[in-house]
Amino acid sequence: MKYPIGIQSFDRIIEDGYVYVDKTDMVYSLVKEGSIYFLSRPRRFGKSLLVSTLKNYFLGRKELFKGLKIDALEKDWNVYPVFHIDFNGRNYTREGTLRNVILNYIADWEKEYGIESNSELLVECRFIRLLEYVHKVTGRRAVVLVDDYDRPVLDVLGYNNTLVKEYLNVLNAFYSVFKSADEHLHFVFLTGVTNISQIRNSSGMNQFDDITMYWKYDALCGISHEELFTIFKESIVDMAEDCGCSFDDMLIRLKKQYGGYCFSSPDTDVYNPYTLFNAFLNDGLYSSGLWNAVPSSLFRLMSQTDRTINEFTDRCCSPMEFIYSMADVDNPLPMIYNSGCLTIKEFDLWFNMYTLDFPNDVVKYDFLSLMASDYFNQKSMIGPCIREFVSSLKKGNIDDFRTGLTSFLASIPYTMRRKENERERERYFHYTFYLLMRLISVYTVYTEKVQSHGRVDCIVETKDFIYIFEFKLDGTANEAMQQIEDKGYADEYASDSRRLYKIGAVFSSETGTIEDWKCI
Repeated sequence: MKYPIGIQSFDRIIEDGYVYVDKTDMVYSLVKEGSIYFLSRPRRFGKSLLVSTLKNYFLGRKELFKGLKIDALEKDWNVYPVFHIDFNGRNYTREGTLRNVILNYIADWEKEYGIESNSELLVECRFIRLLEYVHKVTGRRAVVLVDDYDRPVLDVLGYNNTLVKEYLNVLNAFYSVFKSADEHLHFVFLTGVTNISQIRNSSGMNQFDDITMYWKYDALCGISHEELFTIFKESIVDMAEDCGCSFDDMLIRLKKQYGGYCFSSPDTDVYNPYTLFNAFLNDGLYSSGLWNAVPSSLFRLMSQTDRTINEFTDRCCSPMEFIYSMADVDNPLPMIYNSGCLTIKEFDLWFNMYTLDFPNDVVKYDFLSLMASDYFNQKSMIGPCIREFVSSLKKGNIDDFRTGLTSFLASIPYTMRRKENERERERYFHYTFYLLMRLISVYTVYTEKVQSHGRVDCIVETKDFIYIFEFKLDGTANEAMQQIEDKGYADEYASDSRRLYKIGAVFSSETGTIEDWKCI
């Protein structure tokens, strides 16, 4: 089986015999049920392939769709003038780049249709004139497809606020065409990472049907669990043999590694196609490629904000908080969610509230590793340290775990550890153990208990051991142990045959490392 890694052209995938997950029935529904859409998905999720599929459909290339679902649905295969804009692949950190990109597209189209260019006209006016002329000479309204509509803004967000404003103004003016030239448009489709509400002050954007959270289009991009099981069964069998596990176990591992994405109903489980195909191609589990898939603006925002990732995970949010707001240093959540670092895990229909968390273990580990490396100012130690921590816990070597944890905390630069006021000391304490224990949870069964002032309660389970931790800010290990007893965390494991450890650990706000420790 040939996997289309890095290939975004529908025609090339079909003509060169790459595996294609047939989404054309949903494409047919889109083009027949509406005319102007917006879809937000993380990068490397197949948005560009979807745009390419729409382009070839509207160009009437029936031969490419032979045997696909749409082949039995579409009877006419009309040909339309298609204007495809792809905002990828440019350096938008230079002033004026966006305007020049749009002007070049329009100039090429004017040349293609024999229209004399008029540089004195505004960009949007030239585009309206073009759409009107093409409608007149072809007798058909135009199709406009825009891939990564927000790429120019994302590339400079958190880097150059002047360019952000410039690009928003340019895009607002350009997208206003979709209202002004409505009579000359047959179909319009925009994709992006961030929600279209970011630039909805443009009247042209208000008429878009935002299908980002429509349940019927949850798997329009990406691979559903059903598609994974049916289309890639042979690949899973081969992978299971190479890893020495059963087919069912491999399915579970693949879901934990690459599944877990949900864009509306938590009942739908969507897989990242890029990382999944890489895993199949390499006959082994593959990292998320988060470094390359996430907009650089997210990393810039996270380095500038006072907010920490534990403020956003496993808590209820309204759509206004993570969908319909513009990300900035005060609220990076929309960018974290739209980038695919968090996804929907639960939905409360009554209150219209969503619970967000990491989609899978690979994204969790990669994202938290990046955050931890930056937070602790440790650029290369996080991965090896976490693996040593997990190895010690799996072997029951609690003394080694204590030694490694104490050593790691002591290695953090003093300027990072030393906090001047009580609020910052508590914040540093909680976030430190949140990052470390959540990274450990990638490889273990992990339960976070309700946290209170100056405490972190958690339980880590391995195949042979159970660890109940009470991390306390200042105080004594005996006090921490007493709190474990008072909460009765060990009661539910009374009949468990595994060895159980209770650990009271005290974190010193003065030294920034483990000061007192007790284990029974």
